[in-house]
Amino acid sequence: MSDRRPGGGGAKKGGRGKDDNLDDLKQELDLDDHKIPIEELYARLGSDPNVGLTNARAKEILERDGPNSLSPPKTTPEWVKFCKNLFGGFALLLWIGAILCFVAYSIQASTFEDPSDDNLYLGSVLAAVVFVTGCFSYSQEAKSSKIMESFKNMVPQYAVVLRENQKLTLRAEDIVIGDIVEVKFGDRVPADLRIISAHGFKVDNSSLTGESEPQSRGPDCSSDNPLETRNLAFFSTNAVEGTARGIVIQTGDRTVMGRIANLASGLDTGETPIAKEIEHFIHLITGVAVFLGITFFFIALFLDYFWLDAVIFLIGIIVANVPEGLLATVTVCLTLTAKRMASKNCLVKNLEAVETLGSTSTICSDKTGTLTQNRMTVAHMWFDNEIIEADTTEDQSGAQYNKTSPGFVALARIAGLCNRAEFKPNQDNVPILKRETNGDASESALLKCIELAMGDVNGMRTRNKKIIEIPFNSTNKYQVSIHETEEIGRAHV
Repeated sequence: MSDRRPGGGGAKKGGRGKDDNLDDLKQELDLDDHKIPIEELYARLGSDPNVGLTNARAKEILERDGPNSLSPPKTTPEWVKFCKNLFGGFALLLWIGAILCFVAYSIQASTFEDPSDDNLYLGSVLAAVVFVTGCFSYSQEAKSSKIMESFKNMVPQYAVVLRENQKLTLRAEDIVIGDIVEVKFGDRVPADLRIISAHGFKVDNSSLTGESEPQSRGPDCSSDNPLETRNLAFFSTNAVEGTARGIVIQTGDRTVMGRIANLASGLDTGETPIAKEIEHFIHLITGVAVFLGITFFFIALFLDYFWLDAVIFLIGIIVANVPEGLLATVTVCLTLTAKRMASKNCLVKNLEAVETLGSTSTICSDKTGTLTQNRMTVAHMWFDNEIIEADTTEDQSGAQYNKTSPGFVALARIAGLCNRAEFKPNQDNVPILKRETNGDASESALLKCIELAMGDVNGMRTRNKKIIEIPFNSTNKYQVSIHETEEIGRAHV
């Protein structure tokens, strides 16, 4: 079996510079997976649309190409972060002040038999203040960084994959080229896919191409340009309508989104407003201190002071103009604000970001899974011209209603059959409301409600086999499914 895919999970070839790699990424996307016949693509990737890859073959490809994830940008070593907090910005000015104090004390110690210890004490205090505040800032940022790293594994992305004729729910990182993947409304496309079949399937390509309207996707090739054709769905775009089945053609850094991410990773982040203000203040105070120090140095010489006394006078004026307490004050204020925000479940990654947040007028946030848990429960039902409170207890000992009513029976049949959600296997001993499901949150809530009230939804679906369906979409705002029934010659719509 021949394979044209490069190995190594997006690793760069040795001997090539960064500029060469950026030039490669800027080239037009050279791809023919959307143009060749689908049978040829199956043969090229060694996959079967009805069975999928074998676990052994998938493991082999995963070892060759690496995980299906974007390579993280280069991280700054911890010692560099620590040094930036210890010697960066205003701290550097204080270190210079401390060194000048020690220099002044050294001059006095070498000149006089009983020198004053004032400069020694001042230099020691300055060094201690800068060291303590630097360590404090580093520890705060390091703590936040560790928490942010843990968030990455808290809500991993999953996908439904066909392997060895079994539908498995796998982490998106474990998907490989040649996998057969099923995507439905609300999912994020886990890799670059060529669509095999689709039912009213549309994707949001706004993050990739800027198109605000959802784009229809189907098995037919409509353009030679991979970004314009209808039979490709791209990694990290969102499915907004319908369902589809596709074969993975690219993963990780080799996806279209991966190429864009690698191009964007070279951009430098700008300084925060408070960092710019502090830098401006440092330049200003340094200029004033040096100007005054040199001015009074020459005045001292003009007044016939000994040159060593004039140098000590120069150092004293420069150190006196440095606001020693400013760094500690700013750090403490920002830290206290960060702790107050942490008590409101708002994590601050960088102390300087606290001041930036203070000038923010509007914050845009995703709701589902961010402000909420992405879990829904049926609270009320409407049948027989009444609003009925649903029973959400495991033993059905809560709110009571007539479960033999023709209205409720029809409602339960619709909620159970016109529903794509499924319970994950091997959860028989888990309470129904706590079971994990494959499917949309609202459909999962309906499934659990009917499983509690009627029991054996899978049996209902087996007895009433689905023939065809029209998936839900935001235009029609309904979903239709047609089922065979146990009664010969009849069908439920």
